[in-house]
Amino acid sequence: MTVFGNERRFFLEGESETEQLGGALADVVKSLDQAVTVFLDGELGMGKTTLSRGVMRGLGHVGAVKSPTYTLVEPYEELDPPVYHFDLYRLGDPEELEYMGIRDYFSGRNFCLIEWPERGKGVLPNPDIEIHLERQGEGRTAALRARSELGAALLNDIELVGPDS
Repeated sequence: MTVFGNERRFFLEGESETEQLGGALADVVKSLDQAVTVFLDGELGMGKTTLSRGVMRGLGHVGAVKSPTYTLVEPYEELDPPVYHFDLYRLGDPEELEYMGIRDYFSGRNFCLIEWPERGKGVLPNPDIEIHLERQGEGRTAALRARSELGAALLNDIELVGPDS
């Protein structure tokens, strides 16, 4: 039986390892028939968008992946599953999310990646996984925490080349 609330930690030496973690996350959601929500947390410059780029590339996206700081959401509807990349850094009030129909994004097979989720508190659903990125020496530590039974199952399936730290 999967233990809810489990955590996995990875040491990421640089950008390529951060993208690789995103690709590993993409691998475990490819075949799901339900929505997945992931919160990305960490200070500016910690690699949240880099990890998101790894997810998109892991699902077959070949173009640029930019942070949707000014648009709040960047859709990648051509991917399977469809991905919605949110950046709530410039969000003034969580109620603004209601005006953009935020609840519609968390349905079907949609995969939602949300940077700065604390700015949408009270409106966003609970995540399946929270990923916290922080500086550690010359690299980063990624702490992945399951926040649902689905999240716990996904964490158990994530495989990265190299040991957990």
